[in-house]
Parts: sequence; C-alpha cells; structure tokens
Amino acid sequence: MSTGAKILVRPRPRPQASRVLVCLGYSGGGTAPFRSWATQLPDDMELVLVCYPGRESRFSEPFATEWDPLCDEVVDAVVTEVATRPYVLFGHSMGAVMAFEVAARAERRGHGPTALTVSASEAPTDWPVPGHEPNLGQTDDELLHWMSTVGQLPQALLDEPELVQMAVALLRADLTVSASYRYRPGTTVRAPLQIVYGVDDGDDSAGNAKRWMGLGEGSVRVDELPGGHFYTPEIWSAFPSRIASL
Repeated sequence: MSTGAKILVRPRPRPQASRVLVCLGYSGGGTAPFRSWATQLPDDMELVLVCYPGRESRFSEPFATEWDPLCDEVVDAVVTEVATRPYVLFGHSMGAVMAFEVAARAERRGHGPTALTVSASEAPTDWPVPGHEPNLGQTDDELLHWMSTVGQLPQALLDEPELVQMAVALLRADLTVSASYRYRPGTTVRAPLQIVYGVDDGDDSAGNAKRWMGLGEGSVRVDELPGGHFYTPEIWSAFPSRIASL
C-alpha cells in the first residue's frame, strides 16, 4: 500500500470521475463526519478524505507532533494520488488552515486545486490564537466539555469512558500539532477562495472570516450560515450543496 493510499480514504470510489472533492478534518476528528457526503456528490465527482495519523485505519501510527511534516505528507499524497484530475479542497476548523497550506504548497509544485473552501476557522495569519478554546492549557474535563458543547461528540460516545478518553487524547494531539503552526508572511492562494462561518461560532466569527479575505489572490467570497462551529445538523449533513465550486 502506498503512503498516499494510507492517508487518503475513498468512501465511494469513483476512479472514472472527472473531478475530486478532498476534505480535511478538524482537531480531534476523523473521516467519519464527512463520509455521508459521498452520496450527495454528482456522479462525475469522487469524495476523498484525509486521515491523519493515530486514528481509524492509521490507529497504530503515532500521532503527528509538528505541523510542517504533517502538511507535507498531505501535500505529497494529494499531488501524487489526486492531482491527476481537477480537485477542490475543503477544510473545517484546523482542517481549514491545513487546506490553505496544502493549496499554497501544491500550487508551488504546479498541482494546485481548482478551488478552496475554508470553514469555521480563524485566518492562518491569526493562528494559533492564544487562549482560544480549545487549547493545550485546558484540563481533560475542560476539553471534553468544549467538544460536547460544540457538538463534536455524540451523546452515545459520552456514555463510554474509554472512548471519551481516546477522544480527548486525540484532540490534545491535534492541538499540539496546531500549536507548532506558523504562518509564513506573504503566503496566499491563487485558487478561488470561499470562506464559510457560522453566525453563532464565537464573538468574532465574522471578523475571522474577513481576515481570510486578504489571503486569496483570485476571487474571494464569504458565506454566513446559521448555527455554531458545526452549523446546524441539517446544514452539516448537506454541506456539499454549500460549497460554491460544486
């Protein structure tokens, strides 16, 4: 199995599809929240999900600890396994910053996406935000409270102590990676950029979205949606319909 095949998950393989949607997940998450989107895409588009180390099929691998090696791993996989076809990048929360960096680095290698959609995240120029929840300074109980409050953990999982412990460890590992990220001044993307945020996702969600706008060299659009960090269940379940380039 190639490295790219380990990183990239195809819930409904469509090798004959003419284009691809690549999704990058949030801190403490895996590919499961995106898998149902495969049924919503047109027949000419394949869904590809990025699986970070330490979860799902990569459970036996150690967690990533540094941003740049993890990002370069994703770029290598996307450039070699996906970029033979036009592709769109989508990232949510931590995945939004990761998608931005993947797009910029892939563009420098001549294999950039046709479009980039970033969701529910501060701009890379602000990342990581000191004291912003969740953060490494919080206790396990505080991290668990945050995950349960924003809707990241279903009630069924909260009733399973071992699964809760794993979820907190996973979130803390991804926060460690995020803490090592540093925006390189001048980094931008040429692909059309769509910025999406929830109207109830913190006190400055609209301001966060505006600070993204200077990072796109091409067309830029901003979309406000109902709900918080994960919008509403109805919007999340049908999110591909909100991705402008689709």
